[in-house]
Amino acid sequence: MRRVDIVHAPHFIILDMKIIKTENLSFDYIRRDEEGNVEGITRAVDSVDLEVEAGQFIAILGHNGSGKSTFAKHLNALLFPTEGFVYVDGKCTDNDEDILSIRQSAGMVFQNPDNQIIGQVVEEDVGFGPENLGVPTAEIWERVEMALEKVGMLEYRKNSPNRLSGGQKQRVSIAGVIAMKPKCIILDEPTAMLDPIGRREVIAAVTELKEKDGITVILITHYMDEVIGADKVFVMDSGHIEMSGSPKEIFARVSELKALRLDVPQVTLLADELRKKGLNLPEGIITREEFVSEMLKIRNNN
Repeated sequence: MRRVDIVHAPHFIILDMKIIKTENLSFDYIRRDEEGNVEGITRAVDSVDLEVEAGQFIAILGHNGSGKSTFAKHLNALLFPTEGFVYVDGKCTDNDEDILSIRQSAGMVFQNPDNQIIGQVVEEDVGFGPENLGVPTAEIWERVEMALEKVGMLEYRKNSPNRLSGGQKQRVSIAGVIAMKPKCIILDEPTAMLDPIGRREVIAAVTELKEKDGITVILITHYMDEVIGADKVFVMDSGHIEMSGSPKEIFARVSELKALRLDVPQVTLLADELRKKGLNLPEGIITREEFVSEMLKIRNNN
């Protein structure tokens, strides 16, 4: 049972207004038998402290079972801490009166777009969220057009979602969240069920939202190449934050990433192997362009 009083949240009043802040966040999954008796407890998130500045693109990496998706669901108040506190736009998720406001501030996009799309027509689906918020009809259609335009799906507004590709469906799901005008979008492995083209479409749309509109983006993924454009990367394992830093700082730690059962981009792996064989390549190469540039420097210097 979750707490509803926040007397013990010491920083609630003096919070420095990060868009997202967690303090000692822990969460337990409790297994019960048919009679309701506790059979076992699994700690999925363990003492996580994390801060996100407004307008940042944050990526959270981890293999399956690392706790990253469980953590993400706390940022939209879909789950509530067993211990610790979560603040979204200055509001604590322990406070029942703030839950609606929190979910308006932090929109959630899930793995399977078919689980989020409920309308028979694209524009109706995108307008569903604002309608539930009581937005006036004229403004709903303005928001629908704005949101579809931002994800490059305006020309499909009259289409049935069933006729869209996986990547297009996921962009419609993102548009549905944008139409509610959140300050932060949390994407829980949004490309896990997509082909490479769909993955690129979704990541491009998300990156543009951050760059053009200043929307805070929190991307949960296990695809290393999706985090290259992030401002900061957190790596989770067994419910803990094991690593944090810029993409270049994270990708410089190839051996540690492998130990955490995470794939490393091929170009990063190649540069690491060549460096071990004596080539003067910097650590943390993350793009082909960067690799080619560094190799040309070595050739020109020899």
